[in-house]
Amino acid sequence: MNGVSLHRPWLDFDLGQEMQVLSWAVHRPGLVQARCIVWREVRDADLTPDLEAHDWLQAELAARNAEDAVAFLTSRDVRSFTHAVATAGATEAQAVATVGLSNAERVGHRTAPEGEHWGTINIALRLNRRLAEAALIETMSIAIQARTAAVMGVDMPLAPGRATGTGTDCLAIAALPGRARYAGLHTEIGEATGRAVYSAVLDGARQWLATRGEMFDATS
Repeated sequence: MNGVSLHRPWLDFDLGQEMQVLSWAVHRPGLVQARCIVWREVRDADLTPDLEAHDWLQAELAARNAEDAVAFLTSRDVRSFTHAVATAGATEAQAVATVGLSNAERVGHRTAPEGEHWGTINIALRLNRRLAEAALIETMSIAIQARTAAVMGVDMPLAPGRATGTGTDCLAIAALPGRARYAGLHTEIGEATGRAVYSAVLDGARQWLATRGEMFDATS
């Protein structure tokens, strides 16, 4: 599996070289340069009200000498990660995801999760195309659309309607800088991005539902 390694409680996605990464991750959000995207697994019991998650994660990364990585926090068992590769013409998109739905939401509503369980969907996507900043932002919109379609595809019922995501989802898109300006649904970039993210999230959501059913009361 290209670039992905598991060392629980860590999941590492080595991008192979330094790339521009766009995200709203807990550690190093925004548009940054990074070679690696990582997940740090935590248990719900670790997420105490007085925990400063960012500071704690920064210390954990420092202990690994990985402070330059873009980093997610997840309560999902990182061994459950899913992986999908999609190609369209000259574009290859590689998506890695962890999917937990215990705090699922429907967009436009807020439903407090039962108990103290905080699931999330964390997705990292690497593209082999060189993208201008505008195209990177557009790629993010396609990946979010694919995430939402995959969650809706498992038809998880909530009081306001079918779930569209969780309250703590996060996405990171990695690509080399370049001149490609467009990445919409009509482009190879948009097609490969959408298919890879959709497949990885759908696989992960189906796995979560198969092990959690409709109880939604286990850690995710």
